[in-house]
Amino acid sequence: MSSNRKGEALQYHAEGRPGKIQVIPTKPYTTQRDLALAYSPGVAEPCLEIEKDPQHAYDYTTKGNLVAVISNGTAVLGLGDIGAIAGKPVMEGKGLLFKIFADIDVFDIEIDEKDPDKFVQVVKAISPTFGGINLEDIKAPECFDIEEKLKAQLDIPLMHDDQHGTAIISGAALINALELAGKKIEDVKIVVNGAGAAASSCASLYIHLGAKKENIVMVDSKGVISVRRKDLNDRKKPFATALNVDTLEEAVKGCDVFLGLSVANVLTKEMVRSMADNPIVFALANPEPEISYDDAMASRPDIIFATGRSDYPNQVNNVLGFPYIFRGALDVRATGINEEMKVAAAISIAQLTKEPVPDVVALAYDDAKLSYGRNYIIPKPLDPRLLVTVAPAVAKAAIESGVARKTITDWEEYKDELRGRMGIDNRLMRSLTEMAKKKSKRIVFAEANHANMLKAAQIAKNEGLCIPILLGNEERLQKLIDELELDMTGVEIINMRHDREEARRRRYAQALANKRQRDGMTYAEAYEKMYDRNYFGIAMVEAGEADACLTGTYTKYDDAIKPAIEIVGIREGLSHIAGLNIVHNKLGTFFFSDTLINNHPNAQTLKDIALLTHKTVQLFNITPVMAMLSYSNFGERNSGSPAMVRGVVADIHNERPDILIDGEMQVNYALDKKLRHEMFPFSKIDNMDVNTLIFPNLSSANISYKMMLEIGMSETIGPIQMGLKKPIHILNIESSVRDILNMVIIAAVDAIFEEEGKIE
Repeated sequence: MSSNRKGEALQYHAEGRPGKIQVIPTKPYTTQRDLALAYSPGVAEPCLEIEKDPQHAYDYTTKGNLVAVISNGTAVLGLGDIGAIAGKPVMEGKGLLFKIFADIDVFDIEIDEKDPDKFVQVVKAISPTFGGINLEDIKAPECFDIEEKLKAQLDIPLMHDDQHGTAIISGAALINALELAGKKIEDVKIVVNGAGAAASSCASLYIHLGAKKENIVMVDSKGVISVRRKDLNDRKKPFATALNVDTLEEAVKGCDVFLGLSVANVLTKEMVRSMADNPIVFALANPEPEISYDDAMASRPDIIFATGRSDYPNQVNNVLGFPYIFRGALDVRATGINEEMKVAAAISIAQLTKEPVPDVVALAYDDAKLSYGRNYIIPKPLDPRLLVTVAPAVAKAAIESGVARKTITDWEEYKDELRGRMGIDNRLMRSLTEMAKKKSKRIVFAEANHANMLKAAQIAKNEGLCIPILLGNEERLQKLIDELELDMTGVEIINMRHDREEARRRRYAQALANKRQRDGMTYAEAYEKMYDRNYFGIAMVEAGEADACLTGTYTKYDDAIKPAIEIVGIREGLSHIAGLNIVHNKLGTFFFSDTLINNHPNAQTLKDIALLTHKTVQLFNITPVMAMLSYSNFGERNSGSPAMVRGVVADIHNERPDILIDGEMQVNYALDKKLRHEMFPFSKIDNMDVNTLIFPNLSSANISYKMMLEIGMSETIGPIQMGLKKPIHILNIESSVRDILNMVIIAAVDAIFEEEGKIE
C-alpha cells in the first residue's frame, strides 16, 4: 500500500468518532420516567421474566439481533498472527457489513488467548449475551477444534466464516457452473488446491451437495494429500486419496473442477488445457489468484472461471452469505447453523442468479446484459434481493431441520419485514460508485487550491472514480500537495492564467461571446471572464474537453451558478433549475427538493421543480413516490402556501396521471403511511412509502435537510444541480472531503447519463 493510501486508511478510521461502529439507544430516555423504566426500578420486571424463562431474553433485550464477532487475531486477513488487538479494525469492519447488509447489531470481541481450550471457555462464558457468534480470523488447525467444541456446548447460531463462508458461496457458484457445463456433481472430479480451514469446509459442503468423496483430490504445499503420505494430521486424513497422483499437475489432468484456496500463480495455462471439457476453475487466492484472469481466458474458450476479486466476473465473496445466514438463523432463534442451513443458503444464492437482474444491479455494474451464463454464475454483492432470498431459505431450513425455536408461517410477511429493515439505505451510493468506476470521466476541480478539494481529487483518482483535472497555479498547488503529503503524479494541472493557455482562453471567450451576444456580452468581457476559474472550468465542459465540473468550496453559490447558466445554459423546455439533496437515514433514502435555488417559488415554478425532481429520481432507477409538503393536509387551509401546493398537485394529476404524487400534506403524514392511510385513504399514494419530498420554499427545504444532518440522524449528499444542460455541480462552502467525493460520484454518473442520452 502506498504511503498516501496508508494515510487515507488511517484517517478514515481515526477521524470523527474513532472506529467504525457505535451503540445507540433504541428507547426514549429524555425524562425521569424513561430512565426509571430503562433502569431502576422498571428494569427489574424483564429481569424477573427472563429468570422464569431464559427465552424471554429475546423478547426484552437485544439478544435476538446481536451477534458477537470474535477473534484472537491469529490469522487476520493476509496479515497472519498480528494479535488480538491489532485485529480489532477487521472485526469492526465485519460488524459494519453485518449492519449495512442485514441490520444485525454487532459487538466485536478480541480475546487475547491462543490456547484453544481457554479460548472456548471465554467464549462460552460470555455467550448468553448474544443471539449468535461469528468466529473470525482464527488460524488452522485450532479453528476446527474451537468451532466444534463451541457448537457442542452452545445453543445459539455459531459459524467460523473463514471456513464456511467460502464453502457456501463457492458451492452456489459450483451448482450453476456445473449446470452450464452440462455436468452432474456426483460425476465430476474435483481438485482442491489448499488444505486449510476453507478448503476442508468447501470439500465437506460439496459432498453434502452430492459430490463423491472419492472424486475429490486435495493438494497442500507438499503435494497431493495421499494415503501413501505419513505426515497427515487428523484434519487431512479424511481427504487422503488412493489415486496414483502426487503433484498438482498430475491431479488436474482430466479433472472437471479446480478450486484454489492457496497462493498466486500455481495453476498454469497448460494445466488448465489438460482439464476435461468445459473446465470449472475457481481461483480464489487474494489478492492474486492461482491463475490470472487473462491467462485463464487465454488457456481455452470453454472455461468457466471465478475469482475472489471484484474486478472480474464471478466474484466469490463471503458477503453474499454470512449477513443473510445469520439474519435467517436469528429470526427463528436457531440453536445452531447446521449443514441443512448451509446447503439451503448455497442453493438459494444459486437460484437467485437465474432470476432477471434488476436495473439497480445492472446500473451498479454498468452491464445492461447481465444475465445467467458463464460470466454470471453468482449474484453481485450489491444485489438487494439477497436479503429476502437467503435469509428466508436459511430460516426455513432451520425450521425443517428442527433447530428453530420460533416458527415463521407467513413467509411473504417475513420478506416484507426484511425489506422494511433495510429500506433503500446507502445501496444507492454503492451502486453509483461502481458505475462511476466503470466509465471514468474527466472532472474539473475548479477550486483545486482548497485542501479538501485536493484531497478529494487524489482519493477519486486512486479509487478510479474519475480522471481529475485541477485548475490553479502549478507552483502553489504543488506546495499545497507537498504540505498535505499527497501524490498527484499523472494528474493534469491547468493554469488558466498562464500564457500557454492563451489560445484556449480565446476559443472559450469567443464561444461565450457568440452565445451571449444578444444579452449584451462583448468578446472582451467574455475574454476577461476566462481568467476566472469557474468560467474557465465550466467552459472546458461546454467545449467537450471535460465531462463535468465541481466548484463551490469557497465560492458563493450565486457567483458559481452565474457562469454555469451563461455558458452551458438551462435545458430546453425548462424555465427553472433546482437543487436536490439525497438524504440517507435509518428509514431509507429520501430525495429533498428544492434545497438550493428558488426562494419563494410560485405555482409554475413549484410545478417545474416537482417534474424536474421526478425525472431526476428516475435516473437513479428508483420510482419516485412524491409528497408535496406544507403545514396543512388536503384542503385544511384555503389560502396561501397550502392552496398553491394543492393547485400544483391538481395540475400534475391532470397532466401527468402516471406520476405518483399527492399533497398538500404535513411531513408526518408523508413519512408515516399507516397514519396517512387512516386519515386520508383516498390519497393517490395510499399505502406507499414516500421517497421524494417537495418543499413549498427554499427555507423549509434547506433547514430540513441541514437539521437532519447536524443532529446526527442522517447523511446527506448534494446539492445535485438539476436542469443545466451539462454536469456542473456546486458544492456547499463547508463541504468535507467525503461530501466532495460523494459529489464526484454524482457528477461522474451525471456525465454518464448525459453521454448515454438519458437526460433530455
